[in-house]
Amino acid sequence: MKSLLQYVLALFLVFSSSVFSQKLEAKIDSIITAKFKPEIPGAVFLAAKNGKVVYRKAFGMADLELNVKMKPEFIFEIGSITKQFTAISVLMLAEQGKLNLNDEITKFIPDYPTNGNVIKIHHLLTHTSGIKDFTSMKSIKNIAREDLSPKELVDFFKDEPIDFKPGEQYKYCNSGYVLLGYIIEIVSGQTYRDFISERIFRKIGMNNTLYASHERIIKNRVSGYRDKQGYVNKNYISFSIPYATGAIMSNVDDMLKWQNALNKNVLLSSEFTEKAFTNYQLNNGTKIDYGYGWHLEKIKDKVVREHGGSIFGFKSMGIYEPSEQIYVIGLSNCECNSPTLITTAVASLLID
Repeated sequence: MKSLLQYVLALFLVFSSSVFSQKLEAKIDSIITAKFKPEIPGAVFLAAKNGKVVYRKAFGMADLELNVKMKPEFIFEIGSITKQFTAISVLMLAEQGKLNLNDEITKFIPDYPTNGNVIKIHHLLTHTSGIKDFTSMKSIKNIAREDLSPKELVDFFKDEPIDFKPGEQYKYCNSGYVLLGYIIEIVSGQTYRDFISERIFRKIGMNNTLYASHERIIKNRVSGYRDKQGYVNKNYISFSIPYATGAIMSNVDDMLKWQNALNKNVLLSSEFTEKAFTNYQLNNGTKIDYGYGWHLEKIKDKVVREHGGSIFGFKSMGIYEPSEQIYVIGLSNCECNSPTLITTAVASLLID
């Protein structure tokens, strides 16, 4: 009798879990299909709990000209989610003793004009350096299609007046992450592309992730679009411009590998990994809700680690809630359709 009851209970739990999964899937489907229609540029969404996939689906079109439907394994440009990889690369070098997070940037770039200000690597990582964001400069249109070296890109903005003294304010700044990429190259002796490819992507099996290229044949690459009173192809930009701030391509499966590797401290010790997720402060003690490469926000009173990305033709958003190990990633191939609200809603559902 006892064995029979255990069997019935197990059967009931399996049935209940199956019903719950079907209901969850239906809820997520309804949220996504309200925005991503079958005939327009689409998106891929993945949700995981405890490192395992609970939802993975593709919506809409990957290529309008060739009439190719989206598939879950397809590869997107992920924009500023690249900053996570740059930040972790810096922490890897810090853990190896090759740099200190409190080092001044002039230790590595002696001719950088700080005008008497002390600008540290920490300031670059937290967007508190005061350096002007080069993407806000009108003259960026003059270099957008040019292939620049990291030094040439730094030279483009280095003489701009600072917006505030280091540590006094938080202001999102792509220039800071360009400088970090350049410092990674100086310290490691490798290009930024080679560093992240060899020391991150290959190490954790991210076989569908790479520094973006216009020339290389990339299997499963989706096309990017914008809405200009009808869908048109994305604008061209040299990938040397987004560089360490936004030049990585990936898919949802590899992004889950990335999150799992962070959770398991594959690339860093737990001590150094935690530095990426610390809520740092300004000089006056005000918290900035940003770590190193991650925003620190709240969903249903739970702190989540998140970052979005936006680059010509693409939008992305990834959210991780650590207490229940919930990860949601959304990648879209139109700059007109951000996945941010959907990834937030799905994370909220899973937290429930």
